[in-house]
Amino acid sequence: MLLYCLDLGLTPYDSVWALQKRAALARSAGTLDQDLLILVQHPPVVTLGRSTKPGNLLVTPEYLALRGVELRDVERGGDVTIHEPGQLVAYPIIDLKRHKQDLHWYLRQVEESIIVALRAFGLETGRVAGLTGVWREDSAGRRKLASIGVHARDWVTWHGVALNVENDLSTFEHVVPCGIDEVQMSTVARECAAAGLVVPSFGEVSEAVAAGVASVFTLTPVRSTFQGIDAMI
Repeated sequence: MLLYCLDLGLTPYDSVWALQKRAALARSAGTLDQDLLILVQHPPVVTLGRSTKPGNLLVTPEYLALRGVELRDVERGGDVTIHEPGQLVAYPIIDLKRHKQDLHWYLRQVEESIIVALRAFGLETGRVAGLTGVWREDSAGRRKLASIGVHARDWVTWHGVALNVENDLSTFEHVVPCGIDEVQMSTVARECAAAGLVVPSFGEVSEAVAAGVASVFTLTPVRSTFQGIDAMI
């Protein structure tokens, strides 16, 4: 089985949100004949998941708008999170009927995909019991690198994982990330530099994530174009 990999570069959130929904419907219908991974960066946007608690957005929508940050209520699980340039967002459109019909298993697989990807650069990361995401922990404390929030219908997934690669994290000051008090966010670039590792380029991280997702789900990655995917959905 294949994994179509579609890299959209820097693209507005709403365009990719709509594309995900179309792709998920097409995957359910079978017109999209293989699983799909959309890789993208977004202009600054705050998204509120189904579990967002009052008070986890620390500023008003008007404050965000004045600073060019969009605000969206979305159907994914999880609390509030941030997307901004320099962050890699990966949206797997996976038909779990062809893998395992278990969303908890799926979340762990998505985490494993990022852990595997970062290991390619010598950066060891892991999980924290009871908290979804990918973390790095050492004598300096615990930092979160990737946030995950997913949705599924007819066992086809959309939404996904946001990995901080080289973003400045400034937009995170407006929220309680993922509803976790006092969480410390970090980036791949920052963690690699602190560990004395070569800092990978954004493109290298993107390729590693695509390879990680393909490996964990036992799929063969194939580069795709927007035109090719659009024709199937």
